[in-house]
Amino acid sequence: MKKTYKQRDWNESKTNDSWSIFKIMGEFVQGFETLQRIGPCISIYGSARMAEDSVVYNQSREVARQLSERGYGIITGGGPGVMEAGNRGAHDAGGTSVGLNIELPFEQHNNPYIDPDKSIDFDYFFVRKVMFVKYSQGFVVMPGGFGTLDELFEALTLVQTSKVEPVPIILFDSSFWSGLVDWMRNTLFERYQTIGATDPDLFHVVDTPEEVVQVIDTYYSKSLLRPNF
Repeated sequence: MKKTYKQRDWNESKTNDSWSIFKIMGEFVQGFETLQRIGPCISIYGSARMAEDSVVYNQSREVARQLSERGYGIITGGGPGVMEAGNRGAHDAGGTSVGLNIELPFEQHNNPYIDPDKSIDFDYFFVRKVMFVKYSQGFVVMPGGFGTLDELFEALTLVQTSKVEPVPIILFDSSFWSGLVDWMRNTLFERYQTIGATDPDLFHVVDTPEEVVQVIDTYYSKSLLRPNF
């Protein structure tokens, strides 16, 4: 039977899939070689849409500054908004400022506060997320949208399933996160039992930069700093 046009396209796409393995490998190699030399870092997640004069932007900047003064490097997604604020706070304190940039058709552009030798570009979200998880000794999750929620639940799932070492996961701004936290406790656990009773204890909810530092310092006063897998 003669192949249709669509069938030929499908076969060609399977060939392209095989070759894409080499590009994926290249992104992993670049990320591993760069980040394994940096030392203990905290990732800051949050919306790219936060303006420089917003409360969340300035809170993110202050969180990063205080963590940098405690000796932690800061990793962000490298773009504007909360990401820029995180890198800027690290830059303010003379700390390590890492940007894991992703190529997007809108919103994303590299911010100017990333250390030039610690700016890495990715095409693949999943490779980028591996870098966040492997080299972060904690996650500070500021208010954000779908991408921020994706990153939060990635971290929670990996810790819940013991695929990575337990690390502090901190939700900043109780007024922003309260609805989600209540849904986890009341709907996921109490009503449907789709999570365990202790799963909501995998994260902390705080409202000040000082609380972020306290949670992380307290955790690592009892645990070793090391890559997560």
